[in-house]
Amino acid sequence: MLCPSCNYENTKVLESRNTEKEQSIRRRRECLNCHHRFTTYERIEFVPITVIKKDGSTESFDRSKVIRGIVRACEKTEIEAKIIESLVEKIESDIEEKSPREITTQYIGELVLSHLSHLSEVAYVRFASVYGQFTNIEDFVETLKELQNKQKKIEDDN
Repeated sequence: MLCPSCNYENTKVLESRNTEKEQSIRRRRECLNCHHRFTTYERIEFVPITVIKKDGSTESFDRSKVIRGIVRACEKTEIEAKIIESLVEKIESDIEEKSPREITTQYIGELVLSHLSHLSEVAYVRFASVYGQFTNIEDFVETLKELQNKQKKIEDDN
């Protein structure tokens, strides 16, 4: 860290503490050359994630859209809000780990479905019906068969 007074390269940290909202770390520093004291802040750099929609348009990733979709799928199931919040955090973490900062809505939908399949069959089918834009009863039947086959495979593996 360069000293703002003399541009000397070596400074020492005198004190570190989190800011009020714990979004950054405040550090008091002292220049080892001129003994000038100054404050720096360390923050997480958020690189935005771009979502490529089905029509080819793009927008920034919006966590609230994922929450709304999952909450709607989980209505009238007895899944608690804290479990949904935890699920969304896992999904968001998976998305943030993606190397290219561009993802498709299809990727997000598949990610949500993979997490919902372990949580609730009803929520899975509800989300799949909206995400997959079901148009007839055969779409539901096919999804139910896929879910049933996944369950059988899990039971056979155990």
